[in-house]
Amino acid sequence: MAHIGLNAHLLSAQAGYRSAGIHGYIYHTLNALPTVKPDWEYTVLVGEGQPPDHPQIHVERSHFKTTSPLRRIFWEQMIQPRVLKHLNIDLYHALAFVAPPRLKLPLVVTVYDLTFIRYPEALSRARRLYLQTFTRRTCEQAAAIIAISESTADDIVQLLHIPREKIVVAVPGVSDQFQPVDAAAIETFRQQRNLPSRFLLHLGTLEPRKNLVMLLRAYADLPTSIREEVHLVLAGGKGWLYDEIFETVNRLHLQDVVHFPGFVNSVELPLWYNAADALVYPSLFEGWGLPVVEAMASGCPTLVSDISSLPEAAGDTGLRLPPGDVSAWTDAMLLAITDQRWRHNSREAGLSRAYQFTWQATAAATIQAYQRALR
Repeated sequence: MAHIGLNAHLLSAQAGYRSAGIHGYIYHTLNALPTVKPDWEYTVLVGEGQPPDHPQIHVERSHFKTTSPLRRIFWEQMIQPRVLKHLNIDLYHALAFVAPPRLKLPLVVTVYDLTFIRYPEALSRARRLYLQTFTRRTCEQAAAIIAISESTADDIVQLLHIPREKIVVAVPGVSDQFQPVDAAAIETFRQQRNLPSRFLLHLGTLEPRKNLVMLLRAYADLPTSIREEVHLVLAGGKGWLYDEIFETVNRLHLQDVVHFPGFVNSVELPLWYNAADALVYPSLFEGWGLPVVEAMASGCPTLVSDISSLPEAAGDTGLRLPPGDVSAWTDAMLLAITDQRWRHNSREAGLSRAYQFTWQATAAATIQAYQRALR
């Protein structure tokens, strides 16, 4: 039996975030760990977040609020070491990038991506320097590192110069809420949201890394009649340097056929995937690309970039395209719109592949990392 301590201060207090990003990965991994290794004990360190309710999961809640990044960093580096001394744990798991220095415990750290090195302009200078410095140090100190994709594992080796044998890959699962729904539910949702009868969907923060200006140029090259029949929906909140996206819509006269519904909550997300003709995901870099797997599990065909982790997520289920090839994306969207047989085949292949991604498998790989570190 082992007693594992896990820093889950990035776990959100808002239930809607449990299916999104790092919050979702942490929540669903914690939920599955006791089912994979029920004879172990897990103490989860949280701020305002609510971890899963399991007899094997004990909650160590901080009275020091860590919702802001600066306060969380202060807690991680200054307060957390004193907390850990009293927990009598056998192994410590930093669930997001950074651990406190000089731990006298076996250490496991999860690294989601190295955006702060690949695309440093995406972060503030202070946050970028913190992650660059402390993630490298934590990875060097760790007995085992969890990467969420083979692509991230490769980046850890190449950019942080960490031996590959220290890394265990634990890809995200896909939640049960993502599945095909009946046509009546889709039509009701379409009417409630005033959606066009047919559309292509992109889901993600509006920022340069998502490569949406290229996507808009490719979409604008479709015949006018096709664009009038099948609109483009760019769903997601505003990130940074998004003005060029809206300027491109205006410059290419796409205002009537391109829609920006903003942030999509997790409850409605499966309906968005089900209602779309296809997911278009031309991102320049992703640690994993969760929307791709969620779309496949919902029966939505996918068009994705052929770089970073996206080929791992999509496999051969849809189309994989160079992110800078405008004409290739135009041709691919035309195929997805006009070829019903292709959509059917891609849908079936996606559903079959999505079943492989389970949170049980994520937790099993996490346990493997623990066992390696404890040895």
